Parts: sequence; C-alpha cells; structure tokens
Amino acid sequence: MKKILITGGAGFIGSAVCRYFLANTDYQVINLDALTYAADLKALSDFEKSPHYSFVKADIRNAEQLAAAFNEYKPSGVMHLAAESHVDRSIDGPSDFIQTNIVGTFNILQEARKYYESLEGAAKNAFRFHHISTDEVYGSLGAEGFFREDTPYAPNSPYSASKASSDHLVRAWLHTFGLPTVISNCSNNYGPFQFPEKLIPLMILNCLEGRPLPVYGDGLNVRDWLYVDDHAEALALVFEKGVIGEKYNIGGHNEVKNIEVVKTICAILDELQPRSDGSSYESLITYVADRPGHDVRYAIDASKIERELKWKPRETFETGLKRTIQWYLDNKQWWQDRKQIATQRLGLK
Repeated sequence: MKKILITGGAGFIGSAVCRYFLANTDYQVINLDALTYAADLKALSDFEKSPHYSFVKADIRNAEQLAAAFNEYKPSGVMHLAAESHVDRSIDGPSDFIQTNIVGTFNILQEARKYYESLEGAAKNAFRFHHISTDEVYGSLGAEGFFREDTPYAPNSPYSASKASSDHLVRAWLHTFGLPTVISNCSNNYGPFQFPEKLIPLMILNCLEGRPLPVYGDGLNVRDWLYVDDHAEALALVFEKGVIGEKYNIGGHNEVKNIEVVKTICAILDELQPRSDGSSYESLITYVADRPGHDVRYAIDASKIERELKWKPRETFETGLKRTIQWYLDNKQWWQDRKQIATQRLGLK
C-alpha cells in the first residue's frame, strides 16, 4: 500500500487533505503534527480507528523526530503543510514563523533527502515531496492582473516572507540535491474546522455572540476565496500528477472585498438565524485602524492547474460560505471549546 506522510495534518487545511485521502484513495495516511494551538484531531475523528490512518506527534523543528517518522513509516511521498499561518500573529511575534516555516522546512527537506537517497528502484522513482504554500509570497496586486506561477516574489509580512523563504528552499533542494519536489500556492481558504482567528470564522462567531465585527481600514482589500475541500482535492491532484519541478497556483475564482465578505456573512445569518431584536447583523460592523503592511489585493490565475490537471473548484463563494456558516451553527460546542484559545487579534488575512 502507498503511504503518504502529511505534515501539519491536524491543521485546518492539513486535516481536510487527510480526510480527502482517507475517503477517496487507497493511501495509508501518516499525520505528523506538533498539536500547537490551532491543531485539532477532532477534525479527523471519523478516521481515528481506520487501519489506513496513523498519527505521529512530532515537531518539524525537531530533526530527530522527523528521522524517526521516516524510518518507521517509510512513506511513498510527503505533503508538507505544517506551518505558522496567521499574518497578525507574525506581526506580534515573528520568531515562531522563522523557526517553523523556515527552519522546520529545512529540517523536513533534509530528512526527506536522506530518506530519498536511501531508496532504490521503483520506490525511488515514485517518491515526491509536495510543498504547500500561499499566494501571499507574491505580494500585493493593484486593481487589475493576477498572480501567475512566474510572478516575482515580493512578500510584505513576516508570515509571507517566511513562506517565500520555504518555497525557495524547496526549489533549491530540487536543483542542488535532486529531491523530486513540486510546489503549490493557494488563495485564502475557508470552511469547517477553521480556527476562529481567521476572518470568516471570527465574523461568524462574533455575529452569533453579538460582538463587534472589526474590519481593517476601509474594508476594500480584496482576497480570492477557496473552499477548503476544493483545495484538498486540488492538492491530491498536484501530489499525484503534478510535474516534478513545477509550481501550481490554486485559486477559487472568487475575488471579494473584505467588507463584502462580512456583509455576506451577515446576510446569510440574517436568513439562517435572525437576531431576536429583528435588526441585521450588519449593525455590528465597526471599522478599525488598518493592519501594518496590509496587501491591497490577491487574485490567482489558476489556468495552469485547470489546463494540465483538469481541476476546477466545485463551490462558488456563495455556496461554500453558506455551507461553512451552517457548519458553525451545527457545531457550537466545537467552536466554544476553541474560542478561548484564540487571542483577540482581528484575524483578517
């Protein structure tokens, strides 16, 4: 049986990738995660007793733990998602982002390289290392244009700089050491099990609790939104069919201004769970001082993955957002358990 080692598999996107592989493929999934504040093994509770699923508590900052995982499980390939990912937290404390996203990626690359060089024949030919990154490495767009795979890097936050660094390390390990790597860069993800510090879950939960809905600046910053299960399907395609040495941008074709995201959440909740006083949730919107280095617009040209791997997102922003909001309404205990962990950072990516 083929085995895939997924780092950060208890995270928001990582758990969706684990669920996809366990539900749709014959892979044995090895979930390697340090279980930091945003991790959640409950997102994989449906598969915790599956003979095709294993969990390894390990930190990518610890090379010995990584080596032990490679030696024990002998994976057919690696999908590297483990990362610190919240821009606001990177502004408050850049060090964790440097250590996890850069040093941690160096560690997993080194251990993957050692393991790969020990393989022979078909096992060596089949092995690949898929690094999952973000569109934020490209910086900020104006009113027009899209991020393409050949767009120059211009990161503007400690988070995006750390991810750009990790991308460059992955490229270097391919060209210098021959490690078979592929990279994907995605737009903003949303969906079930997202830790309530990011824009969409934060606004949903603030609405439900009657708290202010803080919007940075004028709220006109634009993001391209991608439903997490669509992303998981795309990542599986890149891992299995992507060309070694190539990059693939993965986007949802859903460019929306931040303020419109918030207003849409309010409108859906007005329909699904009206306020007792009859007023709209929009009355909770409040504008706050903008975040330092706040990129104006992200938009991904996903034509390469559509053309070469035949992938398109299944969800529109409207259908995906309604599914997401309904999930949070149906899983109150889940988010109540986690909102105490989240800081009061605004969470606007």
